[in-house]
Amino acid sequence: MSKRVLTTESGAPVADNQNSASAGIGGPLLLQDQHLLEKLARFNRERIPERVVHARGSGAYGYFEVTDDVTGFTHADFLSTVGKRTELFLRFSTVADSLGGADAVRDPRGFAVKFYTEQGNYDLVGNNTPVFFIKDPVKFPDFIHSQKRDPFTGRQEPDNVWDFWAHSPEATHQVTWLMGDRGIPASYRHMNGYGSHTYQWTNAEGEAFFVKYHFKTNQGVRSLSSEQAAEIAGKNPNSHQTDLLQAIERGVNPSWTLHVQLMPAADAAEYRFNPFDLTKVWPHRDYPLQRVGRLVLDRTPDNVFAEVEQAAFSPNNFVPGIGPSPDKMLQGRLFAYADAHRYRLGVNHTLLAVNAPKATTVRNYGRDGLMASNSQGRAAKNYEPNSYDGPTETGRALSAPLAVNGYTGTHEAPQHTKDDDFYQAGELYRLMSPEERSRLVANIAGGLAQVSRDDVIEKNLAHFHAADPEYGRRVEEAVHALRED
Repeated sequence: MSKRVLTTESGAPVADNQNSASAGIGGPLLLQDQHLLEKLARFNRERIPERVVHARGSGAYGYFEVTDDVTGFTHADFLSTVGKRTELFLRFSTVADSLGGADAVRDPRGFAVKFYTEQGNYDLVGNNTPVFFIKDPVKFPDFIHSQKRDPFTGRQEPDNVWDFWAHSPEATHQVTWLMGDRGIPASYRHMNGYGSHTYQWTNAEGEAFFVKYHFKTNQGVRSLSSEQAAEIAGKNPNSHQTDLLQAIERGVNPSWTLHVQLMPAADAAEYRFNPFDLTKVWPHRDYPLQRVGRLVLDRTPDNVFAEVEQAAFSPNNFVPGIGPSPDKMLQGRLFAYADAHRYRLGVNHTLLAVNAPKATTVRNYGRDGLMASNSQGRAAKNYEPNSYDGPTETGRALSAPLAVNGYTGTHEAPQHTKDDDFYQAGELYRLMSPEERSRLVANIAGGLAQVSRDDVIEKNLAHFHAADPEYGRRVEEAVHALRED
């Protein structure tokens, strides 16, 4: 069997891939060496701007199988029949660190699922936590700036981290979650995933329901202590990536069971918590989990850059039967995610294999731009309406309309009866075992004690006192003990 011939990018055979062309033996290299210049130029451009958040990621392909009838709540086609399977791609990530960071760190994890449905791609972009630190997207750049490397010192600064939280009492719930036992998952396989935001489902009759997604790991939740994580991160910064790859390659396919909480749209206005506040959960006793199906990962990417780094998710990629809610953070992400990908990958990033629909055909009037390959046929028109049998609108909305009223302007979210920033954080603390509480207090105190300003420390301690008196007292005592050492 003859060997395959190495070629340039234009397809010409390469005569010598070991030696550059030079002006005589030992002479300077020649500008005419097309192969050398092409290799160096491509190498210089192999990296693209990394994601500002969720930069470090891993991913895998798999499928979603419907196990329970939910047609009374949504007419989404991929959820229409028990037993129906839909291909998907799932990207895991850490949030704050850069592409070169370690996997085993205390940080929320991204849990982004792209369902390749027959009605188009549906992107569900969530985390491994059901809540987040802030409730309005105008604060998101400030929050991320406070958590990432300081522009002067070039490192993450406890002063910045805790100063932002000191001025953001709504973060207390997520801080309690992050500093608790689930703050460092043992692997991507051993953590839950959540849609986090509130979304909308609409059934065939036009009835609207608000929905929250819960992907429960079938491997069981396993986490690392701070000490275990520090050791693993030092020995193998790629621990989570390695675990995911090796598990699937040896046929141990991780899976999650999808449950949802469903709220009739009419309940939202009078619910005791603002159902669209990303810093709040819906207690399960109010809206119990209902099983939907099973997510299985069974194939690893052939090329991490092409399929993980270039995977692009947007919460605005809905399908009929699913839509947005008035969740402010979600509303901001509907724009921000797609805009980030247009910057990083170009306007035609949706044509890349990992991002393109697999179960349907794209038909629109988008043309041209960098790396365009979407001519969509000889003499195809690029405007609508037209007289040439081009694709036309359906006239059918993907989801039910949202009622609005009042005046434009910058408004705080409407207050519900239990809408304070501390109640649910206290509830989470009181759910913990004595051992879990001790580890939580130690984790918080270890970071807060490093803060240089006493007033910032006192503001944060006030939040924990407001959540639960015991919680606040124990954190305060632990911080003072560490600062006295």
